Amino acid sequence: MTSRLLLVPPAIGPALREARFYDGSSSIDGPVRVTAADLPEAARVVLSPGARCRDTAEALGLRGAEATDLAPLDAGRWQGRTLAEVAATEGKAVARWLADPEYPAPGGESVRAVCTRVARWLESLPEGRTVAVVEPEVVRAAVVHALGLPVEAFWRLDVAPLTATELSGRSGRWNLRLGRPLGGE
Repeated sequence: MTSRLLLVPPAIGPALREARFYDGSSSIDGPVRVTAADLPEAARVVLSPGARCRDTAEALGLRGAEATDLAPLDAGRWQGRTLAEVAATEGKAVARWLADPEYPAPGGESVRAVCTRVARWLESLPEGRTVAVVEPEVVRAAVVHALGLPVEAFWRLDVAPLTATELSGRSGRWNLRLGRPLGGE
């Protein structure tokens, strides 16, 4: 049987709008115009830990458990600061972090580490449909793994708030469905 995964990044909020390294506390703005009725029926719902995924799931009318393997990329001491603020004081470190998937954020983790963590979770996904309200970097990591892309492609994938990225597969072979709006067939 096939595993089906619908990845939904959170609604827009201050941290996303300000390009702020997420610290788990910032939430979302205003109402969400999509509901659970607009999503396919799922056997399970999982969430990235943090307020904006929890609040997005609640706004969608979804109840799910947080999965630690779906946590956002740990930006270490940069958490809570904007990319511009960090670049102004640690420009070389930011440039290296963005260019080298092996280089961890100071006190945090590397892009490769988050990709490995998410790949491990993806390969353990049970049969049936799962809806996952997850941070944009989790969507990137899942797509990198599913398509067998080089980890260097991670930052080249744009993930818009409240969109659907669908993966389906079995036995380590995944397919990606692009372009379906939330609530559409």
